[in-house]
Order: sequence, then structure tokens, then C-alpha cells
Amino acid sequence: MDRNSKHQTGFFFSGNTAWETVDKGIQRQFVGYDDRVMMVKVKFERGAVGYLHHHYHSQATYVASGAFLITIDGEEKTVREGDGFFIPSDVPHGAECLEAGMLIDVFGPAREDFLEAIRSGNNT
Repeated sequence: MDRNSKHQTGFFFSGNTAWETVDKGIQRQFVGYDDRVMMVKVKFERGAVGYLHHHYHSQATYVASGAFLITIDGEEKTVREGDGFFIPSDVPHGAECLEAGMLIDVFGPAREDFLEAIRSGNNT
């Protein structure tokens, strides 16, 4: 992926893109992005926690595998493979991994903080 580009186009092959460590037990891999949308794969080990946070980006997430306890604006639900959820702009949310798995996150607009990490080569 071109670290200086404002977008990543074409095809995505998982084996050609590095996983970046986000936090203990959590890694991410960028699938594709431009200024308006970004797709990210997020891999969790059992017990890993994506702590409560919020951002102005809308987020749609698909559960590719595993099981997660998801909190959205104070409401908790368990989601499993094949499920999904939507988080509006600026709504607090977090995730606890109950069974090792993967989430596919789509953000709109693209996460500028993630783009800066790509450009700078910073893995967190």
C-alpha cells in the first residue's frame, strides 16, 4: 500500500498487506480507502478489549468470525459470525472479544488518524 497516497485502489490481497498491532490482542489490516470511506479488518484474541471511545465517523461493522460483547451508547449485545452493527457519529462504543475472531469495520468518512498512521508508518 502506498503510504503517501490519499487512497488505495484496486484489489486487496490479505497476504500482501501487513497487520498492525493496535493494542494487546488486537491487530488491524487496511483493506481499502479514500477520503470518503475506509474498510479495516480487525483481528481479536479472546479476552482482548476495544475500550469505550467515540469518533465523528459513522461506523458499520460485520462480524466475520468469533463472538463479541459490543457496547453502543450504553446498550450491550453479544454478536457472532454473520451479525453486524452500526454506530452513528460520536456515539460511545466498545468491544470485548468473547471468542477469538475478526471484525470488518467500514468508516465514513475515512479515519484521518488511521491515514496518518499509514503515512507515517506508525503501527499504533
